[in-house]
Amino acid sequence: MVNPLSVIRFGTDGWRAVIGDGFTNDNLERVARATGSWLLDEYGSTASVVIGYDTRFRGQDFAKHVAVVLSSMGVRVVLADSFVPTPAISWATLNYGHCAGIVITASHNPPEYNGFKIKGHFGGSALPEMIADVESRLAAHECLAYPTFEEQVASGVILFESIRSLYVKHLRTIIDLDAIQHAGITIVHDAMFGAGQGVLSELLGAERVIEKRCTVNPGFEGIPPEPIERNLNLLRADITSNRCDAAIANDGDADRIGMADEHGDFVDSHRLLALLVDYLHHDKGLRGSVVKTFSTTDMLDKMCAALGIPIETTAIGFKYIGGKFLDGDVLVGGEESGGMAVKGHIPERDGLFIGLLILEMMARRGKQLSSLVADLHESYGYHGYYRDDVHTSVAQKDAILVLLKEKGGLTHIAGQPVRSVASLDGYKHRVDSGWLLIRPSGTEPVLRVYAEAESEEAAKALVEDAMVQLGVA
Repeated sequence: MVNPLSVIRFGTDGWRAVIGDGFTNDNLERVARATGSWLLDEYGSTASVVIGYDTRFRGQDFAKHVAVVLSSMGVRVVLADSFVPTPAISWATLNYGHCAGIVITASHNPPEYNGFKIKGHFGGSALPEMIADVESRLAAHECLAYPTFEEQVASGVILFESIRSLYVKHLRTIIDLDAIQHAGITIVHDAMFGAGQGVLSELLGAERVIEKRCTVNPGFEGIPPEPIERNLNLLRADITSNRCDAAIANDGDADRIGMADEHGDFVDSHRLLALLVDYLHHDKGLRGSVVKTFSTTDMLDKMCAALGIPIETTAIGFKYIGGKFLDGDVLVGGEESGGMAVKGHIPERDGLFIGLLILEMMARRGKQLSSLVADLHESYGYHGYYRDDVHTSVAQKDAILVLLKEKGGLTHIAGQPVRSVASLDGYKHRVDSGWLLIRPSGTEPVLRVYAEAESEEAAKALVEDAMVQLGVA
């Protein structure tokens, strides 16, 4: 009997769906078999994969199911012996020569979701052509009988490895932990109940890290594990009352980052990316280009022009940035949503590593995070940013996109004429004071509306007016 075929699409980084609805054992098996088919055709009998999972509901069970499917197909499988950050799987894929990495995670999505990420042999998000190959194999399949997980382990075709411990050991070799500790830096670490919990305490010492939401809670207390400003406001009291120097927050699988300074003020990804460019270029003497996604700040363009650094803009999704790391000499690559990579590490987002690198910058320059950000504003001007994620129906989202396509975008926003509209990924409107971008989420029935202007208030005004015009205010 053939299972009924349902639509499975990979978004900006992986396939995600609601557990028990789209994310079922049958659909997970389809995705696993498609991935296994791609691996065997691409790498033959030597195909191997490392599999991890985060702290979401039944993550370990889903990972075991994928391990059984792949090992039964003839793919050699290494399974993490505990929940693990996604960047650890990416690093292990590259470091130990696996053909691919797989992570059972829905990243920052709400708690009812789970997902399936594929990492390439190079240690980064699978390239668009790899994902297209896997998607082309997502046909219905016959219901098959598989050996049990225990039988596959006993026969040696599924092996366990302590990926998390190996990854933490690696981080010790690429971050100046002594400088951070000697500077007396203390932080709040908000793991948002995700897979990054405990890592920073282990590296910096428990006495220097106040842990928040560092337990396993698959419900995430009802808050999607996304390290954005509205989710991090609860940290302000912890930072100030404990006189901490900063806060680091990571999403559910710890590949994204959000930070707050010593006052509890949110430091967004745009400023973190600019700080990374400044630190690596000036302090470490590294060279290379900057790659940013379509929704990321113009400050980087101004900085790169001043420093003589090439800059390139890609569609949204780290798979596009990762490909640039493979094709050329990239210094820093990143996106508005908290995913960043730098030269000398994996070509992949790593929220834990990036947080440590910013702390290293603070320690070596002897400055608080607020002072580092103030230096950026003095050099390149203030850039205010605002974003709203509009939850809507699939039908309404699609209707809005059709309308924008037919009209070529909006003509006026907040009283300003639109000077140009770019459609690299969504619809990015340029006005005299900045820009506004409207694009759909690739994994949820959500319309994302972003803006940058001379202040947060001006950016918010652009977003609010656009939402009224689109009928979603």
